[in-house]
Amino acid sequence: MAVRKFKPVTPGQRHKVIGTFEEITASVPEKSLVYGKKSTGGRNNTGKMTVRYIGGGHKQKYRLIDFKREKDGVPAVVKSIEYDPNRSARIALLYYVDGEKRYIIAPNGLQVGATVMSGSEAAPEVGNALPLANIPVGTVIHNIELRPGQGALLVRSAGNFAQLTSREGSYCVIKLPSGETRKVLSACKATVGAVGNSDHALEQSGKAGRSRWLGRRPHNRGVVMNPVDHPMGGGEGRQSGGHPRSRKGLYAKGLKTRAPKKQSNKYIIERANKKK
Repeated sequence: MAVRKFKPVTPGQRHKVIGTFEEITASVPEKSLVYGKKSTGGRNNTGKMTVRYIGGGHKQKYRLIDFKREKDGVPAVVKSIEYDPNRSARIALLYYVDGEKRYIIAPNGLQVGATVMSGSEAAPEVGNALPLANIPVGTVIHNIELRPGQGALLVRSAGNFAQLTSREGSYCVIKLPSGETRKVLSACKATVGAVGNSDHALEQSGKAGRSRWLGRRPHNRGVVMNPVDHPMGGGEGRQSGGHPRSRKGLYAKGLKTRAPKKQSNKYIIERANKKK
């Protein structure tokens, strides 16, 4: 994995930094694991715009990703590493020995031809999915479940990883990428290794058009609007003041929105490290 820069022969290439795609081995997805994805343009079922700054973009097909990894004890061979337009990470196509094909998030270091497996009898090696109870303390993991059998919810984007730090009874203590430390049931599954495509964080689009290809429309700030359009609008000249707030008047940027009596609070040992 690496990134490449361009000679600034056009204004859009002056700051453009993109990945090399050198790890990708197939350009066409597996047809049986793909279906069409309808673009909403930010509209709901009545046609009303409910999310602003969304629309357009290139057509995309959704790849069905196996986040549950419930085919325990059945080995699979990595057939290809592919690009997925729906996520920052790369995906790997698995051919199971019983003939089934599935996509998984490609971890760092997973090569074509490697064999992976899930289940409690699997070895704690890169790409294998095991219950947290079977993973050694200190191991780097990703694709972590919060409830057994629910499917992976945590640590799925490019370059991310968590660490299994200790065990407390029927729970494992995990340090997440945000800095949060929390307890997760030992019966929950996780995949060994870090998510691949770690250089994604170094990429720069270089021009506004690349955002439009991704379906992102221009985003304008509340302080440049009129008072009728936004609580932070209005004023003579470049007046921008008051507390940052949303279009509906709710405070933003620092207001704690988490419910103080949330049921899962008891599993969180240490909250995420917030920037001062």
